[in-house]
Amino acid sequence: MILIGTKCQLEQTVTESLTAATVGSGLLPVFGTPYLAAMLENAAMTAMQPVLEEGQGSVGTHLDISHDAPTPVGMKVFAEAEIVNVSANGKLVDFQVRAWDEKGPISSGTHTRAIINSERFLARCMAKLEP
Repeated sequence: MILIGTKCQLEQTVTESLTAATVGSGLLPVFGTPYLAAMLENAAMTAMQPVLEEGQGSVGTHLDISHDAPTPVGMKVFAEAEIVNVSANGKLVDFQVRAWDEKGPISSGTHTRAIINSERFLARCMAKLEP
C-alpha cells in the first residue's frame, strides 16, 4: 500500500559529466537541470517501488520544478521526494520534491508518477515500431 508521507532521499556528488555544459542544456560547468530533474524523479520512483506489486512499475507523467541556485563540480547534491497524494483509483501518485546542496536549497516542485503494468507498457511502446 502506498502511504502518504513516504520519503526517499538520494545523494550525489556533481562531476563534469553531470554539468549543463556536458548535457547541452547550458554552457557552464555547473550541475545541469536535466540531471537535477532525473535525480528528483529517481527519488520519487525509489520511494514507491518497494510497495508495488510484481510486474508493476511507475513512469513519470508530470514534473514541475524550479532550479534556483547553481552547484559547482565537486559539491554534493541531495534530492528528496515525499508522497503527498494518491488518486482515488490508486494509479497516480503525487510527490513534493526538493533538492539542496551543501550550501542550501537549489530546487523545489512537484512530480506525478503513474503506476503501470511494465509488460503491457513496453508492449504498447514497441508497437509504435510496427508499420
